[in-house]
Amino acid sequence: MLLIGPAEMAHAHASEQGFVLLLPTDFYVAGGVAAVVLTILVIVAMPPNSARRIFRPASFGKSSRKNGAVVTSCLAFLIMLALLAIGLLGPHDPTRNALPLGFWTLFWVVFVILQGLLGNLWNWFNPWTGPYTVVRLLRLQPLARLPAGLGYWPALASFLAFSAFLLAHPAPSDPEGLALMTATYWSFHFVGMVVFGPKWLRRAEGLSVLLNNYASIAALGSCAGRFRIGLTGWKTLTRPAPAASLAVFMIATLAIGSFDGLNETFWWFGKIGINPLEFPGRTAVVGENLIGLVLVVPMLVLIYGLAVWLGVRIIGQHRQFQSAFCIFAPAILPIALAYHFAHYLPSFLVEIQFVARMFADTLHLPPIQVTTGFFNTIATVRVIWLSQAAAVVAGHVVAILLSHVLALNLFGSHRKAVVSQIPLTIFMVAYTFFGLWLLASPRGV
Repeated sequence: MLLIGPAEMAHAHASEQGFVLLLPTDFYVAGGVAAVVLTILVIVAMPPNSARRIFRPASFGKSSRKNGAVVTSCLAFLIMLALLAIGLLGPHDPTRNALPLGFWTLFWVVFVILQGLLGNLWNWFNPWTGPYTVVRLLRLQPLARLPAGLGYWPALASFLAFSAFLLAHPAPSDPEGLALMTATYWSFHFVGMVVFGPKWLRRAEGLSVLLNNYASIAALGSCAGRFRIGLTGWKTLTRPAPAASLAVFMIATLAIGSFDGLNETFWWFGKIGINPLEFPGRTAVVGENLIGLVLVVPMLVLIYGLAVWLGVRIIGQHRQFQSAFCIFAPAILPIALAYHFAHYLPSFLVEIQFVARMFADTLHLPPIQVTTGFFNTIATVRVIWLSQAAAVVAGHVVAILLSHVLALNLFGSHRKAVVSQIPLTIFMVAYTFFGLWLLASPRGV
């Protein structure tokens, strides 16, 4: 059964969402899991060089070194200021206010996915680099050096704080509250840049680290002065292993994205003693969602770490556990990006209409009627659900392929690579089932 019931303001969504329809999702879930299992069997029989060739990118055109990122970043900063003003002074309805529509729909859904497909757009459009460069014209030098020992832990704390607002705040789409949160978040990290220099943005600002991670697996990129395009994750094979703290951040991304879906399910409401058919509102579950968010990250890191440890232990390479933990972590990113797409697709199909209506009203164009009629027929809902499921399965297939090639490069042996991946592949097969179960589960908000 697929149930996405009539809801009040849902988590990060600026609009309401709702449809109730039956689909034979059990068959689809079984098919998705079977596709992942088949991928594993193909890998076992695949020659090592063939596995590596899958990630070999194709070249086209010369890449330019010209960089106008300071200008575009300043423009992004000015747009942010305008949106903050609209958030504070504009309509209180989040479906008619440009700030929640721009932040949650155009940035958190559209931009994040484009970053994972097209590469580092964030380098051009983050709202910090430009203003920081302007400040540097005053010849102000960083006041301190960001300790190397901190790694990416500050970024993880920053992303957890953002996620807490996203998942546990009673009204994350309230224009005034979102404006205050955005202004506070921007100011805090801008001060961090002024004090510690540009490294603060790369290692302590959670959204920048998240988006840089997604850019590192993008299909499109540049190398040796040429544009290249290949299977998602090809860039990972050209880069050194991430630091341990960054590897944990990557796994936390998947954990948080999964909890973003889990905390809407009937299963979760049953665990916290809430009747989902009489949902009292987000205010009643703030504490429970915060606790869930805090617990899910170390839990998934522990499970992932255990799978890696068992794998290296089986092949007698237990001393390489830390290296393997870090080297294999980027293979989690295609799954996290796929979950992001799948989770937000239904609400996006509604919210993008509100965005179009807002632009039509601003430009005095013919009015746009927002509809959710495509949630009322089996055919369209089947297309939506299968698109979500296909994304989840594709993310896992790419992750398994990428993890195998990373293991080949680490251990230098097809047999060791295959055997070492057995626990991780079991984990990924189970996670495929979990992800598809999430899509098919009855939801209470």
